[in-house]
Amino acid sequence: MSENIPDDASREIRGVLIQIEGGRLLLPNATVSEVLSYADPDPIENAPDWILGSIRWRGWQLPLVAWARLTGTALHEAGDLGSKVAVLKALNGNPRLPYFALLTQGFPRLVTVSRSALAADQDMHRPTVALAGVTLNEDQALIPDLDAVAGAIGDALASAA
Repeated sequence: MSENIPDDASREIRGVLIQIEGGRLLLPNATVSEVLSYADPDPIENAPDWILGSIRWRGWQLPLVAWARLTGTALHEAGDLGSKVAVLKALNGNPRLPYFALLTQGFPRLVTVSRSALAADQDMHRPTVALAGVTLNEDQALIPDLDAVAGAIGDALASAA
């Protein structure tokens, strides 16, 4: 029976550390569909300032979200030449918004996440759209609540229409 019990190596998952203004986000690798070079988004009238506009991706118009503006940790986050855009799966089951885009600072970094390398960080400021603050090895990061972010985007776009 002991061969059916996974060891620590089999409990590792591939993750992505995404650098954002003022910190990092940690996501499962499977939630990141693609990373694109930044280009100025098309404006969305009456959208909150944390939705920078929309971008075209594979036939979809995706809202581009500035995490630091959404969470109130920075007011001037905007894209520049070093910025990238991570296309994320929304995970909330909304067929009209299955993906959204997130402004990042440079390329996301692939990491291996194991139970022994990950620790909850109770002292880290955690906005309402984050599930937890963690430390992965030496890196502090927030784990975003993708359902909450997608819900906030849907509510904001419905109000803007």
